[in-house]
Amino acid sequence: MENLLIRPARKEDAVEILRLIKELAEFERAPHEVTNTVEQILKDGFGTNPVFKAGVAESDGKIVGLYLWYIRYSTWKGKGLYLEDIIVNENYRNRGIGAHLFEACVADAKAMDANFMIWQVLDWNVDAIRFYERYGPDFDGEWINVKLSKQQITDFKFHPRD
Repeated sequence: MENLLIRPARKEDAVEILRLIKELAEFERAPHEVTNTVEQILKDGFGTNPVFKAGVAESDGKIVGLYLWYIRYSTWKGKGLYLEDIIVNENYRNRGIGAHLFEACVADAKAMDANFMIWQVLDWNVDAIRFYERYGPDFDGEWINVKLSKQQITDFKFHPRD
């Protein structure tokens, strides 16, 4: 693709990062689930203690894609990279941008000397599954995703121990 630049995200990109996040939520049929804000992205990604890193794809100066990751630690394997999302604007899909973003993320994993790189893909997202299959990863059907929401954490009842 002509005029494509993959670069580290900057705080000035926060509005566009949130726009892409909301676009992904629409695609995944869950726009109501997005509670993130520009302010939270600025704090969490570009504040004094960033908890994620991101890269963006620019085409002719417009941000059209994003990859976002954070460090994951395995008691068995040590330091790894967790790829949270790759997002490409709908109008720019099928132009190789996702591959550029994925490969930039792999380069980040190499640069940090990660022992593994892990991510999730929705079982109904056949296009994404086919995309990742080209890179030869291991698909793990054994683990079940488990989570507590912010409200569940807030309302959590600690049980007394003997």
